[in-house]
Amino acid sequence: MKVSIAFGGPASGKKRDWDIQVEFLREAEQMGVDIIWSAEAWGMDGVTTLAYLAAVTNEVQLGTGILQISARTPVMTAMTALSMAAISEDRFILGLGVSGPQVVEGLHGVPFHQPLTRLRETVDIVRQAFAGEKINYEGSHHLLPLPGGEGKALRLAQPANEQIPIWLATLGPKSLEYTGQVADGWAGTSFVPSGAAATLGHVQQGAVGAGRDPSAIEYQAGGAVQFGDEIEPLLAPRRPGVAFTLGAMGSPTTNFYNDAYRRGGFEMAAQQVQKLWVDGEREQAVEAVPDELILQTNFLGSVSEVTERVRAYRDAGISVLRVQPEGADTQERLDSLGGIVDIVRSLNNDNT
Repeated sequence: MKVSIAFGGPASGKKRDWDIQVEFLREAEQMGVDIIWSAEAWGMDGVTTLAYLAAVTNEVQLGTGILQISARTPVMTAMTALSMAAISEDRFILGLGVSGPQVVEGLHGVPFHQPLTRLRETVDIVRQAFAGEKINYEGSHHLLPLPGGEGKALRLAQPANEQIPIWLATLGPKSLEYTGQVADGWAGTSFVPSGAAATLGHVQQGAVGAGRDPSAIEYQAGGAVQFGDEIEPLLAPRRPGVAFTLGAMGSPTTNFYNDAYRRGGFEMAAQQVQKLWVDGEREQAVEAVPDELILQTNFLGSVSEVTERVRAYRDAGISVLRVQPEGADTQERLDSLGGIVDIVRSLNNDNT
């Protein structure tokens, strides 16, 4: 099992604390973290920061977790990935996702309909570019070159590089199956180890259907990490975030995260929290988040409790553990990170 860490997100950029983040991420590399992901929501973009990190790190892989496919044309996405691979000595992972209707239509002015079709077309065009082919594509959302004009099929000037891994952040059953058909990795969220079939099962089914070995795909999921002997003080800070995910990450009718938790075994709780949130009963929504959902989607408690949770993820099929170290200051966050890296190493050694 590998360990990954993410930075950025909706609030990234507010504090202008980039130097502090870089110091933390460089320490994470020294501790043995395998992948650093940049989050792109409605704060910092997912590429600029990784380009900087490529210059100040040595071995850790650098991935976009994720680039929103509607924010860039597919060819620009391919050009960006080829550039990142070149400047990072092929340490780059291209992580892609469809985002959600509020961001896609609200920020980018692109219709959200047929997101899976748009994702398929994006991956197809990116793969053409990676292969060094002339880019010629006829799809529902993308038509290259544009007919009736002066454009012609072009080949990118950058050298071909078909070795750039493509990971997909997907949640719906059909999207998960597609991930198994074409992707090198699944950048998972809303994963519940006791209900792994709701996510991993679909990816593996897609791989088998496409004649691929499901074990050749990387499966990533995880959550916050914080150690302590009393569990309630560790659960409390997580409740608002889970309630927000269940109630506000998407529209009342389109919330992929909520849907995934329902399929994973928390149908009644997910439905209740969403209804309370949408109705404006935010405090009640937070209170309605069940302890077990927080525990299964994070790594909280004593060393032995966290070890058992990591083991549950490993046994469910997760090969990359994404962690979010928590603490009152940078040193406490580093301590949390060091603790879970040690746990993963110990479990890995048990398998050798």
